Amino acid sequence: MLIEFVLLMASVYAAVVLRYWGDADTQSMFGHTLHWRAPLVAIVLIFSMTALGLYEVHLRAGWLGRLSRQGAAFLLGGVTLTVLYYVLPQAYLGRGVLGIALIFGYAAVTLWRMVFMGLVDADLFKRHIVLLGAGQRAAEVTREMRRKTDQRGFKVLGYVPVGGDSVAVPAGMLLHPDIPLCEWATRLGVDEIVVGPDDRRGTLAVDGLLECKRRGMAVTELSEFFEREAGKIKMDLTNPSWLVFSEGFNISPTRRMIKRAFDVAVAMLVLVLSWPLMLLTTLAIRLESGRGAPILYRQERVGENGKPFQVIKFRSMGTDAERDGVARWAARNDDRVTRVGRFIRKVRLDELPQLWNVLRGDMSIIGPRPERPQFVDEFNTRIRYYWLRHCVKPGLTGWAQLRYAYGSSVEDAEEKLKFDLFYVKNHNLVFDLAILVQTVEVVLFGRGAR
Repeated sequence: MLIEFVLLMASVYAAVVLRYWGDADTQSMFGHTLHWRAPLVAIVLIFSMTALGLYEVHLRAGWLGRLSRQGAAFLLGGVTLTVLYYVLPQAYLGRGVLGIALIFGYAAVTLWRMVFMGLVDADLFKRHIVLLGAGQRAAEVTREMRRKTDQRGFKVLGYVPVGGDSVAVPAGMLLHPDIPLCEWATRLGVDEIVVGPDDRRGTLAVDGLLECKRRGMAVTELSEFFEREAGKIKMDLTNPSWLVFSEGFNISPTRRMIKRAFDVAVAMLVLVLSWPLMLLTTLAIRLESGRGAPILYRQERVGENGKPFQVIKFRSMGTDAERDGVARWAARNDDRVTRVGRFIRKVRLDELPQLWNVLRGDMSIIGPRPERPQFVDEFNTRIRYYWLRHCVKPGLTGWAQLRYAYGSSVEDAEEKLKFDLFYVKNHNLVFDLAILVQTVEVVLFGRGAR
């Protein structure tokens, strides 16, 4: 990001030189103000690329997908800068300079990313890890994180069998130290030892692990390693004591106050920016459904600490969508969805009235999505620790919405819970801001909408 910031600034300087080639006076005039104009352009473009997930470690996209996202990010940045120039005329660069800067910046960032991605994928720059354990728990790393994008930051050198665990990893990945653990790990070039035997009672070389830690190697428990690298909590790798004694789940009064201020500020800002779209949505629903048909739709959902509340949305289904009173998941190409409803669901306009829920305090901007009581009762029975997601207020958007597609089954709910619990355990203002910015990608690409 730092190098791309420099490249984007350099693109602005190059654009001025090219645009006013041979006009030394104009170049000199621009030169007196570019020291703050160029960083402004770079900051906006970096923000836009962040919004479209281009700095996301786990982004699973080929080069075509990355280039299209990058193009959308530069388009978004250009529009943002144009609006900003109306608010702050002193920052105006001129259409020619801005257009050339965007072209130069796009090319420079593309070339740099080609080089950078080659360097990042090189094993030389990855953390070399060894797993202490070769049973079912340790094998989760191979099963769940088999893609290159999952293992971009580390390389598994192998697995060391511990105790009487049955081996569940490929034989070619087994390691058998023939000298003391710390000496062996140093000779192998290990950066981190991940501890994950199926049964650790009396089987761990604690003194050896302490010596490794003293010499600068990281020693990490498997569930903590998985949480850090995958951005989710694997429930089958955890136990109640780990949840109790691990760091996180910080819901202090100070955090509540900061989160509430953040919610109100963002909700008011989005309302100011989106009210024309809300009026157009209202008009479209009225024209399609006719007079007398409801514009808004209210539905009971489960909020913080299991307290029910009425969520408000623009109506996207027919008025008799659940005439038999049975709660149903929204399905792909659901015939209950109206034509207007299909569009507003795709671009998430149907969610905008929930800003009123945020201002009332029923919901937050960022948090686990609220579910219906009928589904929550079933999930609490069938999914371990599902109730923990209700430790915080539900949100308009959340970590699970960014990392997992729309869910329509108990299995999907169980998978999304892994991301929801990661958020509940690690939420803070910076994390909330990152999720909010990346939600722009979901809206623009329609990912996960039904």
